[in-house]
Amino acid sequence: MDPARRAEELRAQLREASHRYYVLDAPTLSDAEYDRLFRELEELERAHPELVTRDSPTQRVGAAPSEKFGKVTHSRQMMSLANAMKDEELGEFAERIRRLLGEEKARFVVEPKLDGLAVTLRYENGKFVQGATRGDGLVGEDVTQNLRTIKAIPLQLAGDPPRLFEARGEVFIPKADFVRMNEERERAGEPTFVNPRNSAAGSLRQLDPRETARRPLSIFFYEVGESSEKFASHWRKLARLRELGLRTNPENKLCESLEEVRAAYQALLQKRHDIPYEIDGAVVKVDSEDQRRRLGAVSRTPRWAIAWKFPAEEEATTVENIFVSVGRTGALTPVAALKPVHVGGVTVSRATLHNEDELRRKDVRVGDRVFLRRAGDVIPEIVRVIVESRPPEGLPEFQMPRTCPACGAEVHREPGEAITRCTNLSCPAQLVGRLRHFAAAMDVVGLGEETCIRLVQTGLVKTPADLYTLPRDQWLSLERMGEKSVDNLLAALERSKRTSLRRFISALGIRLVGEATALALARRFGSAEALLDASLDDLQSVRDVGPEVAGQIFEFLQKPENRAALRRLLEAGIAPEPEAQVSAAGPFAGKTVVLTGTMAGYTREEAKAEIERRGGRVAGTVSRKTDLVVAGADAGSKLKKAEELGVRVVDESGFRELLQVPGFAQERAEAGGPEHRG
Repeated sequence: MDPARRAEELRAQLREASHRYYVLDAPTLSDAEYDRLFRELEELERAHPELVTRDSPTQRVGAAPSEKFGKVTHSRQMMSLANAMKDEELGEFAERIRRLLGEEKARFVVEPKLDGLAVTLRYENGKFVQGATRGDGLVGEDVTQNLRTIKAIPLQLAGDPPRLFEARGEVFIPKADFVRMNEERERAGEPTFVNPRNSAAGSLRQLDPRETARRPLSIFFYEVGESSEKFASHWRKLARLRELGLRTNPENKLCESLEEVRAAYQALLQKRHDIPYEIDGAVVKVDSEDQRRRLGAVSRTPRWAIAWKFPAEEEATTVENIFVSVGRTGALTPVAALKPVHVGGVTVSRATLHNEDELRRKDVRVGDRVFLRRAGDVIPEIVRVIVESRPPEGLPEFQMPRTCPACGAEVHREPGEAITRCTNLSCPAQLVGRLRHFAAAMDVVGLGEETCIRLVQTGLVKTPADLYTLPRDQWLSLERMGEKSVDNLLAALERSKRTSLRRFISALGIRLVGEATALALARRFGSAEALLDASLDDLQSVRDVGPEVAGQIFEFLQKPENRAALRRLLEAGIAPEPEAQVSAAGPFAGKTVVLTGTMAGYTREEAKAEIERRGGRVAGTVSRKTDLVVAGADAGSKLKKAEELGVRVVDESGFRELLQVPGFAQERAEAGGPEHRG
């Protein structure tokens, strides 16, 4: 293709993508696709300098400000950063610095690259007077009133502030807050947000500041703009930001060499999913302000900084088909079969659509182009359909089946429920799911999905109890089952007979009964026989078991086939051990505890077991109902939340002391002991 024509095509695509991403908050390109197009245009313009235009995306930063807000001209340009996609490109960045500085040594600061919205805040005599978005780097939008609603932003600087101080930062929404916000919007019948970045941008640019105040926005500051104070290094600027009460990222690292930079990047990459906010890379900056001045900048980016991005975790792909799978409870789940795409370090070819309501909400259809996201080891998820990519004539909607695709029985959806279920209790797909769940709960190593499918297809196993009575020669008759595999599996089944009552209850696969409910039932009833005899009132009296859960348990236990299957398991030799009884006066009795960070003497599971043994309950999030937070090393947002709410916090040594005393050391409101509080 003619270079001039291709360059214009790329500019048009990138301009449209930037407009949708920054102005409309409705992206049509994934970050990885945008980066590829941008780099292609850069290389094309480098090879053909005559093609460079003043309005090319390579010659500017970001997008034009919205007309909804007043405009603010930045006193100093808010530049964007060049990207490094791999280690070799970081090396090229360092080599350019070496050529320009000669033998002079350079130190670097490595900061997490937050996926949010860049802003600048102006303080005069310590008072916050104006805030603006980055906009195109030269002119941004005046969002002063909206920024004032963010609790992490001080309206008055601490200590002895300078006459003029401009702080630059990134506004974002923490992951947990984003999930809660979407859940609330879903309950209210409102559309959910695509991702934290888009929702942060949209929240900050609400015309009504009261609406912004309802959104869980936060901020980290990473730079000083115009200031009546002068600084010798970036590291000192970060320290000054903290002194003035402006949050900086606790993950920031000062690095003496390129090797330390690489180590800091790898550390962020490894922990990215444990960090309570979205990051998509690391920003590497030269520390010395004098070296920065000498290195200078090109029109769009500084030569002294680069964004070293993580491998893409959001990609665009095509839905090639939609099929329905059947789970152990008979739930029919629509699943999208995708054109294989590499995302989050693995090749993905399918993604769950959860249920019919979710499928309709996202409006996924065969043939659609979609954004696919995979964070950590979670199941890949379709984030959004790129509706603009549909053909003019449209695509047909997917229809959920009226009969079970596994057994042909009728399906039914209860009023008020999102799940459609197969009505056939003997459905083979449900049996495979129940066997897999049972094996996982009872820790039967070696009993995977393929083996479960063959057991069901051959008719050798109809309930989990059959696993314990199936003769060795019939195990050997299964395809791909050799003598060693069978012997290992039989040994695992034998070991599983010595299990806890909580594991046994969990393995039964009762709807709505998870690990915490199974533990509560085990403690309340003490044996499988007592649970079988429990009345509905007995079940409703169990802590944290509400009427709906109690009803599900009671209904399950009253079915003759379930009672018979449970008794067969006990007759096969399974002897569930009772849970240790807890005293009502134990040190954690009746208390809700949250664990955060890492401890030298306890794994997370060990600490949880110690608390539960003493009558406590371990929760995943901090709220006003939390009684205690145990904070180990590298504690994150949970510690901050506890300090904001005034929840009692102890470190590892304080936790050890609480384990030794006969009662909960002191009430939350009391001071003293090996603790600190917010």
